[in-house]
Amino acid sequence: MPSSAQALQFPSPPAFSVGTIPVFGDLILSPMEGFSDMPFRSICREQGSAMSYTEFINALDVIQGNPHVLKKLTFLTAERPVVFQIFDNEPARLLEAALRLQEFGPDIIDVNMGCSVRRVSGRGAGAGLLRTPVKAARIVRTLSRELEVPLSAKIRLGWDDEARNYCLIARIIEENGGALIAVHGRTKAQGYGGQADWDAIGEIKQAISIPVIGNGDVRTVADIERLKTHTACDGIMIGRAAVGNPWIFARRDREHVPPDEVQEMVSRHLVRMLDFYGEERGLILFRKHAKRYLSVCPLSSEQRYRFLTTESPTELAQMLDLIVQ
Repeated sequence: MPSSAQALQFPSPPAFSVGTIPVFGDLILSPMEGFSDMPFRSICREQGSAMSYTEFINALDVIQGNPHVLKKLTFLTAERPVVFQIFDNEPARLLEAALRLQEFGPDIIDVNMGCSVRRVSGRGAGAGLLRTPVKAARIVRTLSRELEVPLSAKIRLGWDDEARNYCLIARIIEENGGALIAVHGRTKAQGYGGQADWDAIGEIKQAISIPVIGNGDVRTVADIERLKTHTACDGIMIGRAAVGNPWIFARRDREHVPPDEVQEMVSRHLVRMLDFYGEERGLILFRKHAKRYLSVCPLSSEQRYRFLTTESPTELAQMLDLIVQ
């Protein structure tokens, strides 16, 4: 028998579970179109993000076999639990797409009920589903019954201030088999403007028994703790504030990260982008990340122009070395 000093070490209890899937951590990178790809997700996971949500995936693209979907579905084993997020406005299409996606091995499938972009919400998908609670119920019920993995949903507070039906939608998701809800504390009409309503997130947490992830206006480590205290939610989802600052998942504010660590992170991210997308496309896609990494660095107009237009990864790396120091 081992002595107490030799006793087996078990991992700490999960922060929460999604169905049977344990989640060891309370901070999560938000799914963001054009940002939440494998290179960025993997970097955020290394800093402490506890789950990996893919960029949202159009159910029609899955059904029609659009080849660009495969990039969005690529993930590392170290990213688990992995969540595939899909959107559409028709239960049958969502089910067909979800069943196909399930074959790629996600831990969870998530239905997007929060996207405010007109091309999505305008056709009744994303936040458009908040206007059709009966259809939302049918979608969650159908998918949760047919899938072998847990189903979750990401929602907003409603279509606009006159239709803030978030508690109804949250209960619908839970009662029809949903295993987790992520809540962006704004309406569709707000987009990303105004202030997130943390009180509403707290109301949802009190109204249902499945885990609730709060999202909105988390920019600093202090905001993380304030949102958790204010809402009692199980986890915190961080989106725009993580771009250029993956250290937030290690509960470190950007100004406390030394320049040499910034330089190492930017270089590592660039390499992953080039490996994942190829040199030309990887460099182009990396620029939006690099701009945010360097937002706190003083750049002349000439430096900024060269930085955002260079077509040479080597030149970009050399400029990064000079700028970050």
